[in-house]
Amino acid sequence: MTDLKNFPERFLTSPAEGAQAGRHGSQVIKNAAAQQAAMEAFFFGYQAFTAKPDEMLAKRGLSRVHHRILFFIAKYPGLNMTELLGYLGVSKQALNMPLRQLIEMNLVQSGAAADDKRKRVLGFTPEGAKLEQALRREQARLLQRVFGEMGEEAVQGWLDVNHALARSR
Repeated sequence: MTDLKNFPERFLTSPAEGAQAGRHGSQVIKNAAAQQAAMEAFFFGYQAFTAKPDEMLAKRGLSRVHHRILFFIAKYPGLNMTELLGYLGVSKQALNMPLRQLIEMNLVQSGAAADDKRKRVLGFTPEGAKLEQALRREQARLLQRVFGEMGEEAVQGWLDVNHALARSR
């Protein structure tokens, strides 16, 4: 799990300080120091967001790439391989080994699509569904806590920034 003692002090400020700093974000981000600070905040935030799931996956010999696969199978039940490749933005070669591991560990199953037997669709086994729910629950708890501390306006800003980042891909 991520040790907050190693986080830079400026990322451990109170919600009120964070909200005040965000009011001038569009102007502050234009200088190099603010850009670096924004990237650093994003890095440490993502590290905190993934810490507990990474720890849970490591106990099974799995990693973040496996988590991404599980996430999209949960989000889009019956997803086919082409769709999964598109969501992940990786090649078939990059997906092959981690997906095969999940199948061999009886967490994910692959079967023929009902409408086209040539297509392979992915789904969870009961154990895979249970693991994905546990991973999601940990991240949801963290988001609920942080969102509760930051308030609705900050949450909307965070969502807006993340949607804009996703669109720029």
